[in-house]
Amino acid sequence: MQRIALTLLLVFSTLAVSAPPPPVHLTAEQDHRRLLDLLHIQSLRPGADPRHPQAPNAVNYDESKVKPYTLPDALLMNDGRRVTSPAMWWNERRPQLIWMFNETMYGWVPENTPKVEWRLLSTSHTKIGSLLAVTKQLVGHVDNSSYPLITVEIPLTLTIPASATGPVPVVMEFRFVFPKGFKLPPSMQPPPGPTPEEQILAKGWGYAELIPTAVQADNGAGLTEGIIGLCNKGQPRSLDQWGALRAWAWAASRALDYFETDKSVDAKRVAIAGLSRYGKAALLTMAYDQRFSIALIGSSGEGGAKPSRRTLGELVENLAGVGEYHWMAGNFLIFAGPFTAAQLPVDANELIALCAPRPVFVSCGSPQVEGNWLDDRGQFEAEAAASEVYELLGKKGLESKQMPPLGTALLSGDLAFRQHEGGHTIGPNWPYFLQFASRYWEPNSSQ
Repeated sequence: MQRIALTLLLVFSTLAVSAPPPPVHLTAEQDHRRLLDLLHIQSLRPGADPRHPQAPNAVNYDESKVKPYTLPDALLMNDGRRVTSPAMWWNERRPQLIWMFNETMYGWVPENTPKVEWRLLSTSHTKIGSLLAVTKQLVGHVDNSSYPLITVEIPLTLTIPASATGPVPVVMEFRFVFPKGFKLPPSMQPPPGPTPEEQILAKGWGYAELIPTAVQADNGAGLTEGIIGLCNKGQPRSLDQWGALRAWAWAASRALDYFETDKSVDAKRVAIAGLSRYGKAALLTMAYDQRFSIALIGSSGEGGAKPSRRTLGELVENLAGVGEYHWMAGNFLIFAGPFTAAQLPVDANELIALCAPRPVFVSCGSPQVEGNWLDDRGQFEAEAAASEVYELLGKKGLESKQMPPLGTALLSGDLAFRQHEGGHTIGPNWPYFLQFASRYWEPNSSQ
């Protein structure tokens, strides 16, 4: 009897030893403070305050008060050599920029991220407006055998025209999930007329919807869960590891992996689109994964297409605060403390340049409706500065280096821009983006 009891004790002891520890649970404030301690920083400068105009850190919307700045030169190597050929860009400068973005802004993705197994949950025949379509509900199950205490799944919806007889181009968009009964504010209301989905299907293309927050929560408390937590086995991340923006971009790349196996999709013609924080994620997706064909970047602002060096609207200090730091690598916080945005080794023009030579459409709203928090002029200037890389690679950048009037579309280059008359939405710019995309996806179009 004693021998049986001893054997059971040994079995249970072995199980207890082999059981993985549960995920660490920290509030965003606790995790933010942990990163500051690792960086030996006592405090950060406050971000721009849009609510109190008399505050010392009140947001600046006055162009005349923007401090002088110079964007880093995308074609200048760190050792001072000039990039003079496409080969030098691909073999030397582009990898150098990727390294700097990883190290100082968006973080490194682990070398061996878990595999994703895609499963078809359902197929249904639907009607989108007046158009017949076929919708597939899919889920990508992320292998969690290394740490079973965290489960990550990637929800994906794919809709294609019912009349399709072969593989079609697909526009994939990062989608927000709002609580039941939530009403969009007036600035985010879609314009009247056909929805983006109807417009896409009317061209004979498909669209896909990806839910980023199912993969990685949009808060600092979730960094020990989701795909980041799974890769870290529930432990807090190190200073140079990826934040939520890279995690969302990673999920988009896994969706493209699936599209490469789906015979209804032309995987060589897949676009990535997103608005606001998902505009940032869409730009990262395009910059890092060269398989994506084209991008629609909606109102992405700081951390996206807005130059961090421009002191108008949202600032680096906002991005480094408790509410947004989880988008970035921990190392990024130093640029709101002992260092400044001017000391960042990279900026938005170089992030856009990483998309070259593939086409990118930057969308913004009206300053009177959407406001200037996202710094539309700055986004335009970053895109204009990225043009030199497109030109080096034999493409055409923005057709003009002068900011166009509200409502004017710049579509003739491989970089496109339009500031629409609406608010915080891509809505009014969808027809212009689809016109832009047709140049690449429909070579015989009349444009």
